[in-house]
Amino acid sequence: MKAEVITAGTELLLGQKLDTNSYYLSGKLAEAGVDLYFRTTVGDNTGRLKAALSVAAQRADVIIITGGLGPTVDDITRQAVAEFAGKKLVLDAESEKKIRGYFSKRNAVMPESNISQAFAPEGAIIIPNECGTAPGFILELGTVIIAAMPGVPMEMRPMMESAVIPFITEKAGGKREAIAHKVIKIAGMGESVVDEKIRDIFESSKNPTIGILAHLSEVEVRITAKAGSVEEALKMTEPLKNEIYRRLGPNIYGEDADTLESKIGGFLKEKGLTVSTAESCTAGMIGARLTETEGSSSYYTGGINAYSNEVKTGVLGVDSKIMEKYGAVSAECAAAMAEKCAVLFKTDYAVAVTGIAGPGGGSTDKPVGLVYIGIRAGDKTETHRFLFSGARNAIRQRAAAAALFLIVKVLRGYRQGKGGIAGE
Repeated sequence: MKAEVITAGTELLLGQKLDTNSYYLSGKLAEAGVDLYFRTTVGDNTGRLKAALSVAAQRADVIIITGGLGPTVDDITRQAVAEFAGKKLVLDAESEKKIRGYFSKRNAVMPESNISQAFAPEGAIIIPNECGTAPGFILELGTVIIAAMPGVPMEMRPMMESAVIPFITEKAGGKREAIAHKVIKIAGMGESVVDEKIRDIFESSKNPTIGILAHLSEVEVRITAKAGSVEEALKMTEPLKNEIYRRLGPNIYGEDADTLESKIGGFLKEKGLTVSTAESCTAGMIGARLTETEGSSSYYTGGINAYSNEVKTGVLGVDSKIMEKYGAVSAECAAAMAEKCAVLFKTDYAVAVTGIAGPGGGSTDKPVGLVYIGIRAGDKTETHRFLFSGARNAIRQRAAAAALFLIVKVLRGYRQGKGGIAGE
């Protein structure tokens, strides 16, 4: 079955309210094996909502609407659906009784406008609201199912799970395809390079399908499969996953809910190892991410925000001659920062970052975006040079992510018996 979600509310179009309903409904429909191809947002206008319904009815078997079921003049979903379907709005006595009871239990006077919430298009199935006053409804219009629910998430979600999903499943003959996803996390490689390396399987695969999602500092490859059960669907993703690992292996750091920091934390905890940080341009971003993982106190001992040269030399202990000869933004400075950090905090590993985040401070030799990262592992040190693009905060976030990925690679080398510094 194909579905379309319509969220009604001018506040959504104005950016005054975040549309969390679409996010939730997308997940629930996927779990039910229903293909969601379109999501539409419409303001509080009967004509435009009817137009959206007209378009949706031509391309979807199921139309789910949230919002516009309140008692005020701009709550137009009931009217719009009735007019689109050519139905009268009729009073549902049970809904009226529940609405009156809702106010009575709270010793509150019910505004007469609330009675409008007890109306629904003729022939609709009423979905009771156990958390508020606005019931939802399901209306069959030929081969199309229209389900309307309140926009308030705590009212809408129980209706979706107890009424709408079971109704859709029954209409599908009880056959419920399962959809499963396998997400592969990639760092140190841009979206276009990932696309180039897997484009042929991206274009040829129908079930499972492949999607690429780019983030600021990493890329996700999502494999989606449909089958009779989640277990079967996940099994179908394995051949594609293995092929993607074969092509992108060195840049893959994890799957599904993995993060760079969780992979680092898991390994360090397992081996009883420790890490510390010395940060200049990232000013604590790496340390903050490392401590997002539960139990980080067992492996992250601490860090220094060595933002100024005085802190680099006076607190961290970097030799001032290195600063004078090579400058604060240099491979030599990054190496010294990492080495001094490991000694100061008595850790097995240390990572140091120094760079120019901008918007000012750059030069021809050392432009904005230039970053050096130093990694200390045991008695070995390595440095890496990067030139990141983007605004100031984007450069800093990319630098922090690059540093974390370098730690992952170093730890991977340790796991493979290559010593402290990865041999990749």
